[in-house]
This record gives sequence, structure tokens and C-alpha cells, in this order.
Amino acid sequence: MGANYQLTATVREKVGKGAARAVRRQGLIPAVIYGGKEPPIAISLSGRDVYFKIHGGGFMTTVAEIEVDGKTIRTLPKDYQLDPVTDQPIHVDFARLTAGSTVTVEIPVHFENDSASPGIRRGGVLNVVRHRVELECPAEEIPSHITADLTGLDINDSLHISSIDLPAGVKVTIDRDFTIATIAAPAGIKEEIRQAAEAAASGEAEESEAEEAEGESKE
Repeated sequence: MGANYQLTATVREKVGKGAARAVRRQGLIPAVIYGGKEPPIAISLSGRDVYFKIHGGGFMTTVAEIEVDGKTIRTLPKDYQLDPVTDQPIHVDFARLTAGSTVTVEIPVHFENDSASPGIRRGGVLNVVRHRVELECPAEEIPSHITADLTGLDINDSLHISSIDLPAGVKVTIDRDFTIATIAAPAGIKEEIRQAAEAAASGEAEESEAEEAEGESKE
């Protein structure tokens, strides 16, 4: 899990589109903190701080400690919106975190030991089926990523979620052993496999014909 970071916010007295535009004109970002059996709080945050947190990576899986009127609220970002032209953040939703709570988050998958994969060494291509996996995690122990080990995987092999060691207390939300990645054969090897299969089929056909001919001659 990435280190928690701190943000300082001010309460927004007015809400709505007009009020949000006024906040943005001041270089601030409108946001909301909700959940935890408490009323939602409309806040404003530094646009610069939020921009660098979002584009720095790990924003959705790192706890944000937001100071509001002298009180620190532990939160996890749940959603954000970017301006389609400038890529600047225009709104953020934060969910309160309470002691002992669990959260559902999408965690990125990191792949390692590609040099220990016979399939990749033979020219195979890593086909990533899931770049991120939805996990249920303790609020205090959100992993920054999970690691998929490619050691021993050959061409046409698959790597499933059951092959990945998850941190203690973390579990997958999908109740099946889904595929994370496969090792696909490149065009050249596919052609070799096709030719080998055709040759094997041709050999079996010739052997069968020879057996039939031998049987007829004995008759």
C-alpha cells in the first residue's frame, strides 16, 4: 500500500453547478466526503495538489487524510472527473473510512519473471486479460498492487487468480478462478504448430490406409 497522504480542505457553504464553477475559478476543486454513517461534507481542495495526486498514480488505492476545520478525516477516493480538454480534475468523491472497515478497490496487477517463462523466451507474447483485479481489503491494508509470477509458463499456458498470493485479509470479489493472462504464440510459431499438426494428421492417415491395404491383401 502506498503511504497515506494529507490534504487540507475548506467547507463549501454553497453547492450546485454555479457554486462549483466559482470554486474552480479560484484554482480549487469541489469535492464531497460521504459515508461512515455521517452526513456528507461538501469541500474545496487545492487544484494543484489534487492534480498531482491523481496523475502521480495510485490515487484510487491510497488513503487520503483530509483536514477539515481542524479535524482529520480518513478517506479513500471513490471517483473523480477530469476536464476532457485540459485533463484537469473538476470533481472528486471521497468515502470515509472507519476503524475495522473493509473497502472494495481495483488493484493493478504487476507481472514479473518474464525471463523465466519458456514461452516468452521462445517468442511468445504476454496477453494480459486483466490489468486490474477487484479486491476486498481491510481499510488499513490496501495493497498497492498484486504480483503475477510468469515463471514456468509456456506457450498457450494460462495464469489464473488462484496462482497469485494475496496479502492476509484480502480476497477476490469474483467467485471463480478467472484468467489473469496467457502466453500467446507468435505468428511464426503458430504456423509451425499448424504444420506439425497437419503432418501428424497426414501421417496417421497414411498409416491407416496402409493398415487397410494390408488387411485387404490378407483376405
